[in-house]
Amino acid sequence: MVKFIGEYEAKLDDKGRVVVPAMFKNIVGKHMEGEEISFVIKKSLFANCLNMYTYQQWELESEQVRSRLNLFRKEDDAWYREYMMDRALVTLDGKVGRIIIPKALLAKIGVKKEIVFSGKDFKIEIWAKENFGCDRLGDEEFTNLTEKLLG
Repeated sequence: MVKFIGEYEAKLDDKGRVVVPAMFKNIVGKHMEGEEISFVIKKSLFANCLNMYTYQQWELESEQVRSRLNLFRKEDDAWYREYMMDRALVTLDGKVGRIIIPKALLAKIGVKKEIVFSGKDFKIEIWAKENFGCDRLGDEEFTNLTEKLLG
């Protein structure tokens, strides 16, 4: 299982290409020796960022979500259709280690030119640099929430 840790800034070129941080490439590369490295990118449901999953993690996640639904119910089917929209499958360029993030996804989070890759355990969050950290919890709020959820 791949675990992503740390924050890294990067610049996009005019085509939406960006070099994936070396630390993240190395972690994924160790788990996928000789295989093509692909990611699924989607807009976060709760934050103004994109979520980037290894393809293997995305398969697990989407199967877990789908298993909770009955796609023969109209409401479930409509929700799942919406949930699966605005996704992109991207492949890591073997030479430079770049991916191309579709401009439509970048526009959803307000990216101009610079982004932050933020490791969040099983996924990577991609933020517009100017928005990264804007919705962090204060120390006391984090402590209280930790106690409520895990205490």
